[in-house]
Amino acid sequence: MDLSLTEEQDLIVNMVRRFVREEVAPLEDTLDPDEDTLAPEQLAKLVEKTKEMGLYGLGIPPEYGGPEVDVMTQTLIAIETSQHRAGLYAPCYGAFGGVGLAQMYEATEEQKEKYLYPTLRGERKTFFGLSEPSGGSDPARAIQTRAERDGDHWVLNGSKLWISGSDRADYGLLFARSNPKEGRGGVTCFIVETQWPGFNVRRIVHTLRQAMPATEIQIENLRVPHENILGVEGGGFSIANDRLTRQRIPYAAACLGPAFKAHELALEYAQIRETFGATLASRQGIQWMLVENEVDLRTARWFVLDAAAKADRGDEFRTEAAICKLAASEAAGRVIDRSMQIHGGLGVAKDLPFERWYREIRIRRIGEGPSEVQKHIIARDILGAGLR
Repeated sequence: MDLSLTEEQDLIVNMVRRFVREEVAPLEDTLDPDEDTLAPEQLAKLVEKTKEMGLYGLGIPPEYGGPEVDVMTQTLIAIETSQHRAGLYAPCYGAFGGVGLAQMYEATEEQKEKYLYPTLRGERKTFFGLSEPSGGSDPARAIQTRAERDGDHWVLNGSKLWISGSDRADYGLLFARSNPKEGRGGVTCFIVETQWPGFNVRRIVHTLRQAMPATEIQIENLRVPHENILGVEGGGFSIANDRLTRQRIPYAAACLGPAFKAHELALEYAQIRETFGATLASRQGIQWMLVENEVDLRTARWFVLDAAAKADRGDEFRTEAAICKLAASEAAGRVIDRSMQIHGGLGVAKDLPFERWYREIRIRRIGEGPSEVQKHIIARDILGAGLR
């Protein structure tokens, strides 16, 4: 398969690469090493530049004001926008805009007026509430949050865990079991507002990632209007599953950005750092580490772009999405680890971005479905759906 870039894609990639290196990365010299936000005036300047590039609102369909960019090009951009210290979880600090809840484009017109359009204008923030203490990668079985009909409302009770951004959000999508007798058909997706009585962010969950922390949500007798069901009653599983599948491609692409940058830094350092009268690059052990980096990156990049190409063609890409997420998150971890090792003591210092990438990339092997779940999906698809 030919995955070479078109002339337009090559121009876009180079333009975004310059933007990251000349506009975004220099700002981090004055920030805390774990910072995930910029001062409003700094972000405004970056947003102005992304608008000048015609790339503001990435991920937003053109009919809603986003740029006409296919999945392949978005994937290439995602690899570039994550190539800075905060890039894994705050790529370019949000300068390219976009809305995380793609499911809201399927909302009713009333729901769009109330929630989607204000979000597109930057007036409201969102969260995605799927995972629970009982699990998140298998929503058909793991969801225990209950939803019971009460007239024109639903009453929700339960808890959610590992939910990013709920402490900052105005509303979000929350999945609950509306029919305990059904499996996949018993889960419904609700649009809930964070200020409603019964919605409580119980705690910040501290993890390896200090920026954009996860949260635990407690839901007690939360009354949700029936008209706030997204899609249809019992259709929550398909909404969650579609989101997980589609998100795996940009998620995998973002994993590769810091890995490419780490490899670039390791290549440069190996050629200038001398030990015992010779550069690191002259040592066979270091050469092999750099070669292994190169092989990991080229292989993972191919898997990611292959999945994007199939998505653009309208082909089924569930298996490819699982493969690219598995390959990219695992490979990126190895590349960052080797690159850190090549830098020695400097590699673990906060002077360089390796230690942050090292912590955050470890999370990526779990987020959006752990590596073991991806392997299960792949095995089920190549061996047959009979596997449970």
